[in-house]
Amino acid sequence: MDISFIILNYKSKGLLRNCLRSIMELDWSGLRYEIIVVDNDSRDGVKETLGQNFAGVILIESPKNLGMGAGNNLGVKQARGEYLVVLNPDTVALAGAVNKMYDFMAANPQIGLVGPKLINPDGSLQYTRCRFPLLLTPVYRRTPLQKLNAIQHKLDLYLTKDQNYDEASRADWLYGACLFIRRKSLEQVGYFDERYFLGFEDTDLCRRLWQAGWEVWYYPQAVFIHYPQRFSGEGSWLTGIFNPSIRIHIASWLKYFLKWRNSRNLVRI
Repeated sequence: MDISFIILNYKSKGLLRNCLRSIMELDWSGLRYEIIVVDNDSRDGVKETLGQNFAGVILIESPKNLGMGAGNNLGVKQARGEYLVVLNPDTVALAGAVNKMYDFMAANPQIGLVGPKLINPDGSLQYTRCRFPLLLTPVYRRTPLQKLNAIQHKLDLYLTKDQNYDEASRADWLYGACLFIRRKSLEQVGYFDERYFLGFEDTDLCRRLWQAGWEVWYYPQAVFIHYPQRFSGEGSWLTGIFNPSIRIHIASWLKYFLKWRNSRNLVRI
């Protein structure tokens, strides 16, 4: 098996249908692939939807919501591909996207993980190539401090707005909406850290890859549409604190910085 897609579903049945269709409609040019959907106890009828419309898709049903890391790990453990594509259900692959990442990885054996350009449905760019966050970065992104010029400059650097988003480049870390991962690298550094329930799993994995000598790259020649529902920089903690997902994301932020508190914040880009 060349490529295994791992898509974690939680009450996203409609988006999942579009995601699956976009994968199946790609020109595969002889590559062998499989699709694994992990359902995080959605109870949204995804099993019936897959059975009626996507009979070849492998379904793993979790008896409870395990979160992002542990849920995706269920799919990773069953996957057979040389490369693993960890994909959100709220994404749509554009023509050639997967083949381009496959060819790029095959030509660059030092790369452990690559991510595509992500765009909004209207075609506008999503800033998903990031430098490793500083302790207060999540605070800046959710408070009025972000309106200060000095803080806005810090956030622009965090999102690598000082670099050309149309050029392939090394990245400290990439948003986890679409991660194209070399199996060999993942087996070396370990799967997603299951201590994070929602948020910072992608940051942590990229950091471990760099630490182990693998490279992480942003590759904009491959493009996916992403319908964003990201918790790290939208809204305010003052109102979001009442949202369970926001509270879980804050907990992941604290766990991340406790885990890496004794490590230097090495910037690779």
